[in-house]
Amino acid sequence: MSSTVSYTDDDIKSLSPREHLRLRPGMYIGKLGDGSQNDDGIYILFKEVVDNSIDEFIMGAGKTIEITIEGNTVTVRDYGRGIPLNSLSAAVSKMNTGGKYGSEAFKKTVGLNGVGVKAVNMLSSSFMARSVRDGEAHTVWFAQGLEQREQWESGVNEPNGTLVQFTPDEKVFGPYQYNLEYIETTVKNYTYLNTGLVVKLNGRSFTSKNGLLDLLNENMSEEPLYPPIHLSGEDIEVAITHGTGYGESYYSFVNGQHTTQGGTHQSAFREAIAKTIKEFYHKDYDPSDIRTSIVAAISVKIVDPQFGQQTKVSLSSTKMAEDGPTVRSFILDFLKEHLDNYLHKNPSTAEILNKKIVENEKERKAISGVQKKSKEMAKKVSLNNKKLRDCKIHLNDLKNDRREESMIFITEGNSASGSITKSRDVQTQAVFSLRGKPLNSYGLTKKVVYENEEFNLLQAALNIENDMDDLRYNKIIIATDADVDGMHIRLLMMTFFLQFFPDVIRQEHLFVLQTPLFRVRNKKQTIYCYSEEEKQKAIAKLGSNPEITRFKGLGEISAEEFREFIGENMRLEKVRMTKDDPVHDMLDFYMGKNTYERQGFIINNLRIEADYVEDLL
Repeated sequence: MSSTVSYTDDDIKSLSPREHLRLRPGMYIGKLGDGSQNDDGIYILFKEVVDNSIDEFIMGAGKTIEITIEGNTVTVRDYGRGIPLNSLSAAVSKMNTGGKYGSEAFKKTVGLNGVGVKAVNMLSSSFMARSVRDGEAHTVWFAQGLEQREQWESGVNEPNGTLVQFTPDEKVFGPYQYNLEYIETTVKNYTYLNTGLVVKLNGRSFTSKNGLLDLLNENMSEEPLYPPIHLSGEDIEVAITHGTGYGESYYSFVNGQHTTQGGTHQSAFREAIAKTIKEFYHKDYDPSDIRTSIVAAISVKIVDPQFGQQTKVSLSSTKMAEDGPTVRSFILDFLKEHLDNYLHKNPSTAEILNKKIVENEKERKAISGVQKKSKEMAKKVSLNNKKLRDCKIHLNDLKNDRREESMIFITEGNSASGSITKSRDVQTQAVFSLRGKPLNSYGLTKKVVYENEEFNLLQAALNIENDMDDLRYNKIIIATDADVDGMHIRLLMMTFFLQFFPDVIRQEHLFVLQTPLFRVRNKKQTIYCYSEEEKQKAIAKLGSNPEITRFKGLGEISAEEFREFIGENMRLEKVRMTKDDPVHDMLDFYMGKNTYERQGFIINNLRIEADYVEDLL
């Protein structure tokens, strides 16, 4: 008897745009998520709505945008021209409908495809749009993309503009929560890129007078070596300085969109900086010596920009406009003129920059011999590398649709790495096994990365020796036991990245895996708990004396159970670094040689803990 599954006309389905979007939301907004990561779908919905208000500001209509987030409901009110009243319903509900298709009403905007706000509507349990134009108003209400009712008004005493209110649908997203810190970062970026714009978030006002200069000053976690260079021209603005660490840090934008994965403009910017500075000093400096420890931002405005994905995180356009210069030549020409002029007019900055480049060159040459030997070692070991269990899809597989799902778990010991290896998705999840506690790298030079076998092999696995362009995994996840030793290993690994590869953190690739502390179960249900509070709720839910297991280490969790924690239900804590984080001071205190001072800190905090336990008893 044949086991072939039947395939008939009944199997052919035709979905409406709304049905397709709700069935396959990832094709339109990327991943869903629960709001714990700043690229989760609910933040894409937020941006799609606000982007339209930003476009109004760019066109000279409306200098203020008011945003309110109450629970899971978002309200955005701008004071632009207002959507034409008769077209309001279609503009927010019919796919591929909008005012940006070859229209002179919008130039150099982000929302060009007529999908954005429609996706918000169809993925929201409730959605309302209201437009006011010259005393007339039209309001429409929707539920899951289906129009419920509308209202027309005359003689209204309201300023022109558009109001959109929506609540993302939990039937699509599952339980979620907005993180206002992520929203605030997005709002700040809007103001940096649109000087003079005022954005009010839950009553708090944000604005910027100095554009990308404000962005650099806000985001640098150390004092710059020299005052940031701030240059602007038609359709371009840049800010450039250097710090003291390793790596390169870039903030790149296209038409106000934060291109977190760079693209053609960022690549051209990196090339142009190196080329201009080499020509200014009349020295054949290595580009890596020029760019090491650079912190820079670039914003360009392009007619009809093309992005690598619907979520617009990487620019793929090669030209500024259909009949304009290439992105590369435009940026090269701009920096060749304006950066060169700036350095001639500011010799003190030029002197500091040159000294930094020379220092970078000396360090690079000092480790070149060790580097060569380490490369040979890494190649030999990688042929039979027991530390790395690789996956099949990587972040630098540019043509693979699942590339952003790629991740690597850095874990301790054979038992833990064995459990993760058995339960992982071999397509997108790799495992790197540490041998005990890694070296404390605080205060050491990058030479140690090549001399230490474990660090060298990890660097080779990540493919980040020279820069971040060829990083092989989108998420680098530290997975250690939830005990003192595990916490120590976690800190040692964070120190390694902070010291030598801070871009991994700046570009939001480093995470810590949260694993459950308890398993609470009865004959019908199992609940995994990540805190004492969650355990108590699980006990109350299951009742009748459920079985409670306290996990002491990752090695105790079976491969079958691990599949629960590193799949769709994976909890990750992002390692973040901002200007307000005293990175150097923290590393010096926690990882430095001040043993007695740190010992006193530990003893004092242990006493507090002991008093707390005594009170409980």
